Amino acid sequence: MAKFSISTKGNNDIIDITPQVIEQVKKTEVKEGVCLISCSGSTCGITTIEYEPNLIRDFKEFLEKLAPRDKKYYHDETWGEKNGYSHLLSALFKPFLTVPIENGELTLGTWQQIVFCDFDSRPRRRKVLVKIIKN
Repeated sequence: MAKFSISTKGNNDIIDITPQVIEQVKKTEVKEGVCLISCSGSTCGITTIEYEPNLIRDFKEFLEKLAPRDKKYYHDETWGEKNGYSHLLSALFKPFLTVPIENGELTLGTWQQIVFCDFDSRPRRRKVLVKIIKN
């Protein structure tokens, strides 16, 4: 299993991690299998999206509509962190993603990138895990 770290800004920060994941796949020289990308944490998510500025903007607006940051959440009463929305988004988007590997490459579409979403209310240093499973 490989790991890499990223710095995030929090507040629905969306970061393209495709190059780092591709690098880990190439290092293994696995031709057929699956790539599991994950981050331990209950306030982040990993998904795919076309990583271009206007779609990122649309995605952030969509996240804000799904779970507005300025709404009152019961979770906020527990720890006082005011990040109840981030836990809900993580439950929907999940902190992991599996991508098949064929001919030594991730099977991503032409405009599809792997993105890390930090839903938390503050900047963080996150560790991303990449596990390659050979067929």
